[in-house]
Amino acid sequence: MELVGRMAWAGNRMLRILAGILILLMLFFGGWSLWENFQLGREAFSNERLLQYKPGADGGEETYSLDELIRLNPDTRGWLTIEGTHIDYPVVQGEDDMTYINKNVFGEFALTGSIFLSCLNSPDFSDPYNLIYGHHMDNGGMFGDVMEFLDSEYFEAHPEGTLILPQKRYRIVLFACLETNAYDPLVYHPGPEYQNERLLEELRNRASIYREIGVSNSDQIVGMSTCVDAQTDGRVVLFGKLE
Repeated sequence: MELVGRMAWAGNRMLRILAGILILLMLFFGGWSLWENFQLGREAFSNERLLQYKPGADGGEETYSLDELIRLNPDTRGWLTIEGTHIDYPVVQGEDDMTYINKNVFGEFALTGSIFLSCLNSPDFSDPYNLIYGHHMDNGGMFGDVMEFLDSEYFEAHPEGTLILPQKRYRIVLFACLETNAYDPLVYHPGPEYQNERLLEELRNRASIYREIGVSNSDQIVGMSTCVDAQTDGRVVLFGKLE
């Protein structure tokens, strides 16, 4: 009986130890998850380090120029801002469209990635149709606010933005928001030879939100694409005319 008692005591002690280890592991992974989510949320927005390079920023001695950001990262193409939203970032362009999926403008690993121009487009935004990608962050960071443009009131309240290049500044007049999928050939095959006629026709017929601003086939267009959900191929694309 004494031996049985000792074995039972030892078994209970082992169970308590294992339970303690399990609790510690759960606390560790829970804390890690919270820290990771905090970091992800912080990285999703333009922070002070990044905004120092925004054209026209007023930061005293710590303000740099877009040219300096380009010297730091030659993949930098410009700076995109949609007024009244969280979309306020530099635009980069990689050799392919996976380069900046999980890398920030400084070349560091970042789950939020970067806002980037399609590798099929000319780097100076001279194409008829220019496509920009960004992750959909639930907190509104990166291109998370693109989803908000599916709401007609939000769309009307945020009609324009700016695209600043090293030698040029564009006003962006927003005119359409489209729900589509990642395989839409009219949306996801931009380039120098692109013809805007079919795209504009499709937007007039298919866009969830469309505003008539007199956009024509000869106008330059920019599309801003983000995922509806990380687990699906659904996409939302916000379109504007470059002036």
